[in-house]
Parts: sequence; structure tokens; C-alpha cells
Amino acid sequence: MNKLPQVAEGEWQLDRHARIVVYEAESGNELLTVYDCAAAQKPPSAQVRGHLVRIDADHDLRRTPTGYLVDMRERAVLEAQAASHYVVRA
Repeated sequence: MNKLPQVAEGEWQLDRHARIVVYEAESGNELLTVYDCAAAQKPPSAQVRGHLVRIDADHDLRRTPTGYLVDMRERAVLEAQAASHYVVRA
């Protein structure tokens, strides 16, 4: 999972101001790109193919022409589910 801190097997820590950029392909696949901070100008902390199924943490969501942006408003954990599905939990 690239440079995200792992907190348990299949779980990675997201910072309070993390941004998840979700690119949706026509085939239904998604690419999740995680940045430590939406305002920081540095490379992403992680990229993973899979589906972001649910977000159970305080966040803002904005649709874009290619998918959507998730700006976190509290610390959370990105948790791997079965078959390349991911959930964000506070």
C-alpha cells in the first residue's frame, strides 16, 4: 500500500486532511489515489485499484468528470474488504 502507515493487517491510517481521488473507468473499475493533505504539493501516499464502497467518517465529497474527490475531516482508517473493496472508517 505504498507509503500509508499500516495499523493492522489490511488497514492503513489516513490523516485528518487526507484526500482520496477516485477515478472511475467505463469498465466499472476504480483507481484510488490517496494524498496526505489536499493542500500539500507532494506525490500521493498510495495508489490502489479497487472500489471505495463506503465512507464512515466525517468527509466532504465532490463529483468530478472522471470520478469524485473525498476530503477527510477526521483521522480515519482505510480498511480492505473482500475482492478489492475498501471502506473508510473513523
